[in-house]
Amino acid sequence: MKRKTKKNLIEYGIIFAIFGGLYITGLHTEVLGFLQRGVLATGLMDPDLDKNADLAVNDTNSKAYFSMSLINSKGEKVAMEDLRGKVIFMNLWATWCPPCVAEMPGINKLYQDVDKDKVAFIMLSLDQDFQKAIDYNEKKGYDFEVYRVNGAIPEMYNSQSIPTTYVIDPNGNLVLTTYGNGRLQHQGLQGFP
Repeated sequence: MKRKTKKNLIEYGIIFAIFGGLYITGLHTEVLGFLQRGVLATGLMDPDLDKNADLAVNDTNSKAYFSMSLINSKGEKVAMEDLRGKVIFMNLWATWCPPCVAEMPGINKLYQDVDKDKVAFIMLSLDQDFQKAIDYNEKKGYDFEVYRVNGAIPEMYNSQSIPTTYVIDPNGNLVLTTYGNGRLQHQGLQGFP
């Protein structure tokens, strides 16, 4: 019995050391995102979009709020108003969020596949230190630009769950909102130019 207890303590110590090391180095988010992508890739957790409560298709076509100022990774101010007339894909994310990290490769693939003259991407980082988002984006080699809000996030886009994605049509209507599902796929967004 004493031998088994000692073995269990060693096993738990090794597990604790591994998870502690991942946490201290900040790699826990990457590992959890990788594991989540793996589980999602199996198809076992594909959402049934007819029953998915995390997906909100805005039937009322509420008007999007365009009076938001952004700052990109180069420090330049960008007015959301300047994007009016395009489809706008806005994703609220953070580097410390495993579901956000898990969906980034799919968002990057979507970004590569759409017509940039017709679709604008706002990858809005919620990291307190915006440089972390910039460094993460560069390290991963994603093609899209990252932004931070210049001021407060407008109430319309203030979400208690991340990742959150908003799609605004060229007429300025908020037509799609997804909350915290970490499973945004290119084929899930039919009609993208």
